Amino acid sequence: MVTKTSDLNNSPRLISLFSGCGGLDLGFEKAGFERVWANDFDADAQAVYALNLGEIDGRDILSISEDEIPDGDILTAGFPCQPFSNAGNRKGVSDSRGMLYKECLRIIKSKMPKVIVFENVKGLLSTKYIDGRNLVEVIVEDLSVIGDVGYSVEHRLLNAADYGVPQNRQRVFFVGVRKNLGVTFGFPEKQKHEKLTLKYVLDMPEDLPNQVDWPLSPQALDMIAYISEGGSWKDVPYENLAPRFQRIRNDMKKYRSPNFYRRFSRDEICGTITASAQPENCGIVHPTENRRYTIREIARIQTFPDDFMFIDDTPKDVTAMYKVIGNAVPVRLAQNIATAIMAQVFKGE
Repeated sequence: MVTKTSDLNNSPRLISLFSGCGGLDLGFEKAGFERVWANDFDADAQAVYALNLGEIDGRDILSISEDEIPDGDILTAGFPCQPFSNAGNRKGVSDSRGMLYKECLRIIKSKMPKVIVFENVKGLLSTKYIDGRNLVEVIVEDLSVIGDVGYSVEHRLLNAADYGVPQNRQRVFFVGVRKNLGVTFGFPEKQKHEKLTLKYVLDMPEDLPNQVDWPLSPQALDMIAYISEGGSWKDVPYENLAPRFQRIRNDMKKYRSPNFYRRFSRDEICGTITASAQPENCGIVHPTENRRYTIREIARIQTFPDDFMFIDDTPKDVTAMYKVIGNAVPVRLAQNIATAIMAQVFKGE
């Protein structure tokens, strides 16, 4: 996708890999970057991206030649996080998706943009490479020597709530600046947690689109009926728990005291919204109503603007929207990172 205006307004050109439904790209756009190319293989993410942001290449990155990608000033990549996630099976680099970051290196070596940005889950920090080294060390080393000059790389675990997002969501960011630019990137300062609790998120006009929820299972509905605002599955009487939950309740230490079915209160910041949207592994249950958050509600928790549209024409679409929103980078977090990059690297251009 080649933009029509980047040459006219001199905005830094963005190459976006593993773009998802566009949370990271929208944040960078708001900070003044201009996309020249975006790619994602997931059909649901492609549909949302095209609806809101424009053209996206839907091919498998493995099949795309570097020559088909325009040059850019910055390259971003939220390569698949499932192999590194604490919620997954943690196969790490032994999972083929865990090596997709190598495709990022292939394209970086060809394009050598001024800045690269990688985003991934917290689990990446404790993942080992195939030779036993920490994967973080491998990524930093790979980027530091790539091409003729390499990149000066800084990485940090960030909590989205520290950057204006109403969600305690921890993600790892790598920001590399080409060494010949003489810039060492500094992550933006944390912000005060003002108006990030759910009571501000859930206060919305009735006429906003996508106020559709994915119905909970009968078993889940039976359980959440016993859970008070701010509570969890621990509120459910033992006799009303399903057998598998009774087994966990019988030996909490063995199962590391899980906190399933968390119903965050209106006076709390929400927990991480996940792609699965299951009450067992994220706080997806509404504070006072016995249902999941609607698509629009989780979009707000991920700081997508209210005019960013999702597809809810069928039950299958609704389920898919929870997935693509849960996989997205919160827009406001992306914008904060992008604004810092713009100021530190591109301010003199």
